[in-house]
Amino acid sequence: MDNSKVQEIIEKQVLTVAKAVEDKIDDEIHALDRLDLDDIDVLRERRLQQMKKMAEKRSRWIALGHGEYSEIPAEKEFFSVVKASDRVVCHFYRENWPCKVMDKHLSTLAKQHIETRFVKIHAEKSPFLAEKLKIVVLPTLALIKNAKVDDYVVGFNELGGTDEFSSEELEERLAKAQVIFFEGESSLNPSKSSAKTRSVRQSSNSHSSDSDS
Repeated sequence: MDNSKVQEIIEKQVLTVAKAVEDKIDDEIHALDRLDLDDIDVLRERRLQQMKKMAEKRSRWIALGHGEYSEIPAEKEFFSVVKASDRVVCHFYRENWPCKVMDKHLSTLAKQHIETRFVKIHAEKSPFLAEKLKIVVLPTLALIKNAKVDDYVVGFNELGGTDEFSSEELEERLAKAQVIFFEGESSLNPSKSSAKTRSVRQSSNSHSSDSDS
């Protein structure tokens, strides 16, 4: 096939795509033109209701202790915490350097992800929980959804294997487990974009399915 024939085929394909795009835009313009004032009022009211519902959720989350990184003082209180919130990240720790590194990142993420409760509990003072949840390596994060442990982050193996991982890397790992809301770019550094970040985009759009807790 000569070059002129190839060029002709390419031009036809480009025109076909352009026409399809143009038709779609025309359809959207016509749909907007057909909206009357009543339709616009309905859309505005729907948006206001969505905003009101989200504000109510945020108030309820804050009342439950979301937005800060706090310690569960006794293991018996663990159960009331995980029952009260749909999403909980619980750090089983002891007084050592790796756990302090994890504390630093969780404290940052707790402020960024108000939809999730971030807590820690001293593993050695919680023998029943540690045994029940099979906590061996510290630090371990128990990722809890709807009062059930759904996943674990054990040590730093999934975070590069060193204590030099970033809050963004931990954020992406929590998003992969769907224990935080995540739109595909770090809330800590919106300009950061990577293949790893994009890989969780589809799995983490859970806003619409979130319950009221």
